Amino acid sequence: MDGRGRAGRQEMKDWEELADWYDRKQGEVGDLWHRTIIDPTLIRVIGECGGKDVLDLGCGNGYLSRRLARAGARVTAVDRSRAMIANAKKHDPDGSLGIRYVHSDAGRLKGVRSSEFDLVFANMSLMDIKNADGAIREVSRVLRRGGRFVASVCHPCYDTMSNAGWVAEKSVYRPLVVYRKVRAYRKQFTELSPWNLGEGRRKYTRSYHRPLNWYARALSHHGLAITALEEPEPTREFFEEEQKKPGDLDAPGFQEVPLHLVFEAVKL
Repeated sequence: MDGRGRAGRQEMKDWEELADWYDRKQGEVGDLWHRTIIDPTLIRVIGECGGKDVLDLGCGNGYLSRRLARAGARVTAVDRSRAMIANAKKHDPDGSLGIRYVHSDAGRLKGVRSSEFDLVFANMSLMDIKNADGAIREVSRVLRRGGRFVASVCHPCYDTMSNAGWVAEKSVYRPLVVYRKVRAYRKQFTELSPWNLGEGRRKYTRSYHRPLNWYARALSHHGLAITALEEPEPTREFFEEEQKKPGDLDAPGFQEVPLHLVFEAVKL
């Protein structure tokens, strides 16, 4: 068996096994980090989508697909995990929202016509896709001319997985200061990302770090022009929740350094 095939099957198995926990975690409004940091900016950049054809690339449990469908969009939700799609469907058992679900790899969208969509969005999924260049090529293919691609990712500059972290400095002369340390930014690499399932249990999925210029070049190569870059700022709710955790540096760190990026690119 081809080594790449084994690796791909293992990646799929990891997400399949995580699906039920992930569904409970995201629910109908997203977990704390999505709800209070990422999604407000992503939704603002997406803008009004009523009456538009929208594709959710890497839909997970589909909570954003349902949100946009309720706002009047005609939504197609795509995920590589059958378990994720099955869970997404359970949230709309009678299909009243009209969401079409497609089980497909992002790098080769099966059953999706060219020039079919006004908008494609990918919420924190691109960095988990091995063939991200193929996914961006497919995004360009299925978008109509002038259509938009909106995506959120871990910030390539400040979240280089195990090669980045918070550093705290405190002295008698000043209060706590939090810095972000980063290394290996220019490299492309892959790592297993940990998910804390509670009760001492962890599950891992594979993520891919790519520098910012990789995204810019891939988008340009496939006929997509960047029109917006946003670095989401946490809401008051995030800070209130994080400050309840003694010694946690996310709240003071986020006041100065963003860990997420949202971009918009238009098909030329």
